[in-house]
Amino acid sequence: MRGHRTTRTAALLCAALGLTAAVGTASAAPAAAPPADRAVARASAPPVLVDCLWHPKVRPHDFLLACGDGNSRLVSLKWDHWDARSARATGVNVVNDCKPYCAVGTFHSYRVVVRLDKARPWKKDPQTQRYDRISLEYPAQRPERFAKVMTYPLWD
Repeated sequence: MRGHRTTRTAALLCAALGLTAAVGTASAAPAAAPPADRAVARASAPPVLVDCLWHPKVRPHDFLLACGDGNSRLVSLKWDHWDARSARATGVNVVNDCKPYCAVGTFHSYRVVVRLDKARPWKKDPQTQRYDRISLEYPAQRPERFAKVMTYPLWD
C-alpha cells in the first residue's frame, strides 16, 4: 500500500512540475506578431504630425509651433492634401511680435500655406511615419524678419 501511495505522489509531483514548466515557458515566450492585415494597415497609414505633447495628429485644426512659449501657432487649418509623401493646408499663423518683449507683445494673424514633408519613422514609435519638416509660405503679409517661405525641422 505504501509503494502505491509513493508512486501516485511521484506521478502527481511530475505532472505538477510539467504543468509549471509549461506555464513558465508559455509566459516567457515572445508575443505573437500582429496579424498580417493589421501590420499592412499600419505600414500604409499616412504620416502623422507630432505635437508639443508628443501626440500624433492627422489633419489637425491647430498646431502650436512655439512649444516653449506659445508665441507662434497655426489655427484654422484646412487640409486639402495628406499622403505618404506630403501634406498641404491653408490657415492662419498667429505670431506674437514680442514688442517691447513677449509677455506684453501683440499677436498678429497672417494667412499661410503650410506644407509638410520628409516622412521618417518616429523615434517614439518606429512603426509610425511622421513628417520631419514644415514650410510656411506667406502669400501676403508676413511677420517682421520672416522670409516669404520659412522652413523648419519638426521635433521627433
